[in-house]
Amino acid sequence: MSDDKDIRIGIYPGTFDPVTNGHIDVINRASKLVDRLVVGVARNIGKSPFFDLEERVEMVTEEIARIKDQGDERHGEIQVVSFEGLLMHFAEAHDAGVIVRGLRAVSDFEYEFQMVGMNRRLNKEVETVFLMASESNQFIASRLVKEIAVLGGEIKEFVPPRVTERIAARLQKKK
Repeated sequence: MSDDKDIRIGIYPGTFDPVTNGHIDVINRASKLVDRLVVGVARNIGKSPFFDLEERVEMVTEEIARIKDQGDERHGEIQVVSFEGLLMHFAEAHDAGVIVRGLRAVSDFEYEFQMVGMNRRLNKEVETVFLMASESNQFIASRLVKEIAVLGGEIKEFVPPRVTERIAARLQKKK
């Protein structure tokens, strides 16, 4: 890997609001497929985020540190970067050749299929790779985690412990 042209760079984009065990699973697995995985935390104000951009970047960074601490030599470099705007512009700015997307259900595929078509029109050089969610994570969605937490349900099996703590603290502030 002496030359940057030889490095396989992937982008795993999302709002990560909050980062879930499903996201961590995809990051962990995707980082074994590329030399460098850039986890792109999207501003995406249209989704009315529960956590602001800086908090989401911080949460993802903390969880990636846990992945790195496991010492698995098969992992490529993982970095977290916030972004706004078109995903393909972000991918181009990082010289990425692949976009990694996680799939949980058929309904995810329909949406992602449309996105792939649009992204291919914007840049035919960037491929999209889908990773199926692990069986234990197939039903986890950030939106559902937030809804369960707001309604007083238990979320600790869906998100990492530090994220559970942050959500509890956020909900406590809102009371």
